[in-house]
Amino acid sequence: MADDHISHIRSGLTSQLPDRDPEETAEWIESFDDLVASQGTERAQFIVRSLLQRAGAKSVGVPMVTTTDYVNTIPVDQEPEFPGDEEVERRYRAWMRWNAAVMVHRGQHPDIGVGGHISTFAGAATLYEVGFNHFFRAKDHPGGGDQIFFQGHASPGMYARAFLEGRLSEEDLDGFRQEKSKGENGIPSYPHPRNMPEFWEFPTVSMGIGPANAIYQAQTNRYLHNRGIKDTSDQHVWAFLGDGEMDEPESRGFLQLAANEKLDNLTFVINCNLQRLDGPVRGNGKIMQELEAFFRGAGWNVIKVVWGREWDDLLEKDQTGALVDIMNQTPDGDYQTYKAESGAFVREHFFGKSPETKELVADMSDDEIWNLKRGGHDYHKVYAAYKAAMEFKGKPTVILAKTVKGYGLGPHFEARNATHQMKKLTQDDLKAFRDHLRIPITDEQIEADPYRPPYFHPGPDAPEIQYMLDRRKKLGGSLPERRTKHTELALPDDKTYAIAKRGSGKQQAATTMAFVRLLKDLMRDKEFGNRIVPIVPDEARTFGMDSFFPTAKIYNPKGQNYLSVDRDLVLAYKESPAGQILHPGINEAGAVAALTATGTAYATHGEPLIPVYVFYSMFGFQRTGDSFWAAADQMTRGFVIGATAGRTTLTGEGLQHADGHSPILAATNPAVVTYDPAYGYEIGHIMRAGLERMYGGNHPDPNVMYYLTVYNEPISQPAEPEELDVDGLLKGIYLAAPAKVDGPRTQLLASGVALPWAIEAQQILAEEWGVSADVWSVTSWTELRRDAIEAEEEAFLNPGSEARTPFVTEQLAGATGPVVAVSDYMKAVPDQIRQYVPNEWATLGADGFGFSDTRAAARRFFKIDAHSVVVRALQMLARRGEVPAEAPAQAFERYRLDDVNAGTSGNAGGDS
Repeated sequence: MADDHISHIRSGLTSQLPDRDPEETAEWIESFDDLVASQGTERAQFIVRSLLQRAGAKSVGVPMVTTTDYVNTIPVDQEPEFPGDEEVERRYRAWMRWNAAVMVHRGQHPDIGVGGHISTFAGAATLYEVGFNHFFRAKDHPGGGDQIFFQGHASPGMYARAFLEGRLSEEDLDGFRQEKSKGENGIPSYPHPRNMPEFWEFPTVSMGIGPANAIYQAQTNRYLHNRGIKDTSDQHVWAFLGDGEMDEPESRGFLQLAANEKLDNLTFVINCNLQRLDGPVRGNGKIMQELEAFFRGAGWNVIKVVWGREWDDLLEKDQTGALVDIMNQTPDGDYQTYKAESGAFVREHFFGKSPETKELVADMSDDEIWNLKRGGHDYHKVYAAYKAAMEFKGKPTVILAKTVKGYGLGPHFEARNATHQMKKLTQDDLKAFRDHLRIPITDEQIEADPYRPPYFHPGPDAPEIQYMLDRRKKLGGSLPERRTKHTELALPDDKTYAIAKRGSGKQQAATTMAFVRLLKDLMRDKEFGNRIVPIVPDEARTFGMDSFFPTAKIYNPKGQNYLSVDRDLVLAYKESPAGQILHPGINEAGAVAALTATGTAYATHGEPLIPVYVFYSMFGFQRTGDSFWAAADQMTRGFVIGATAGRTTLTGEGLQHADGHSPILAATNPAVVTYDPAYGYEIGHIMRAGLERMYGGNHPDPNVMYYLTVYNEPISQPAEPEELDVDGLLKGIYLAAPAKVDGPRTQLLASGVALPWAIEAQQILAEEWGVSADVWSVTSWTELRRDAIEAEEEAFLNPGSEARTPFVTEQLAGATGPVVAVSDYMKAVPDQIRQYVPNEWATLGADGFGFSDTRAAARRFFKIDAHSVVVRALQMLARRGEVPAEAPAQAFERYRLDDVNAGTSGNAGGDS
């Protein structure tokens, strides 16, 4: 292979420089070798580091080494003694591997065929088992327990371990991927806390989201500690990931946070089987070298576990470096091929590349060569890496462990491109796998029903099972496990919400500002306020939240070690280790990860936090919808505030900022309760109801996120009406402004910032056309629809019983005349309830793309302003013969509805 083909997988320290005195170079290298031989690798490391430091002081430029040779990071002489009984652990690890594979295989019975993944756990079993036996601390550990992000496709292995521990039965294993048809024995395909809430803690099968959430979980652990809520100093976060998964932008996109905050309570274990789902990750390159460079450059501690102990003697004998050189030059595509072939093939195509390496294995048989293991399958090597990771301080650690996908499953599976998609074994595969694992199951048992080979369990009294349970007892119990018992919260009382009820008086205030004022009062509550976690991705000033900076402060574990440019201002930017505000920067995906970690602290730590994530509404569910889905699966609780909302309200910002559809996207997430409030007092009632639902202890489903859209347009905020229909407000609709005149009737339904236009239209209809209009505030089109669908479902499932009337139908039962529904969103938002309202219906909405302009011009363009509401209502009434037939045309001309410059609904002002 030419040098330019491997330049990206080697450090290249000397390749660009001439060697003017090879003899002197050889003397230096010999001296270094003597140092290693006489005083060991640890002393050699110190000397080399000292020389590099001295070189820098003398301006001798030496580039940072981002990649090291393709060998283990931890030298043999620095490996700790393995503390367990490896033979015992190997035996029950084999049972797990058998049961995991059989569980998936049994699910492929012709009458079932639910799929599954055999090869991932087969290759990663050692990585998990070393952790389970010696490192992973559970909930009852004195330190509080670790958080483990298991790789989704390895879930059969976790079920297999739980089976041996007595936590799951054979019936449960046979319920794999049959969650409804197997009743209480059904278990989900992947780690799904929502579907298995006492077992799984973190959902990680969405590629890339696991790494992100693990990093922010480690940050949240430190946040809890630094704010004095819980001592998390003895808790560690482990994330098990795939090398193919690391191509996802989210997988690598948050590494700097972990490095910047020195999250040495975090370890990534990347299962480097060199394969993605369809083929090699880097067939022409070396993914371990690439990841080593990437993580080291991002400020992480990197530990490579490349080779098993069988290679130690060969590397010790490699005096010329020929073997290491071949290791460095061989691309991953070849390494994958070697493991799909034979020992003779490896002898010829790998060791046969040079006379020196061929001689190294001359005395070895083909079987011995074939049994040269990769490091990720070696208990000693993996234990050494985990121990080093736990002891390393000042940086997060990534362990790059080389494995074989489908390890031990036989030649049809091991390292094959298609192994990820292979769900079942042939009869011969089963027998070979049994022999490889030494499982005491006979041929007759396998042949009796090839689709249902037996599981194996030696009985609870077997010494291996007792050993395994004892290891877990010492580490705090079984894993994975999720608990929901938490510290009880004293929720705020009436006075906290008083300011939201007062309105804005003579001043104008956007609903964003009304929300911020309420949030400030919630944070001031002596018993509750410290539980709130404001999360703002670099737009706090836009939302008027810079007033929080001096008092709540921005969380930074390092504090503020610089002289702030605005230190003399009232609203100075202040950072503190005890800061309350999480400020992830321009990073919406990171903010959702922070929302997830803090919003599930009630379960992971037993200490509730109330995240309040505030962001440009356009950059929420559209940009990070998959992360919100994972947050829902993890049963996150909190508030999600889509600020600067609406397609026409964010004046001047334009297409990419104009949100006309986020309520529709939010509606697709069953755990998101969506509101579009118009006034501050509505926000107060909604947030109070949200807190009661999440932490009041009386709601059957507290595991929700409340999504509120708020706007930046200043309006006159009315005080709360004395006879407010709070029940209607919370369920989604209430009468905000009854008709004031007698005449032909119409109903105006509006949400959010559109409510003032509807009230203006009510006045115009009354004064200029003699039309009587009721104005309804629709606080949630989505919740009304969900209630109606639920009523339909109840009726469907209870034939013969009297059907419940949907709330929106009941609320509008006495409202006569046609309906005009309007919002600052696309027509599909109000149309969610269209079928449940028997009245004649018309929708006005901002369909299409947004653009930069004044609010009034934009609303006139989309025909959603007050005068558009008037004309649409007149059209419907004219068709019914309740107003003159010519009225709509007269109104259209009078209001110049086709002229964007004639619009008047909306004012200037508001940050954007």
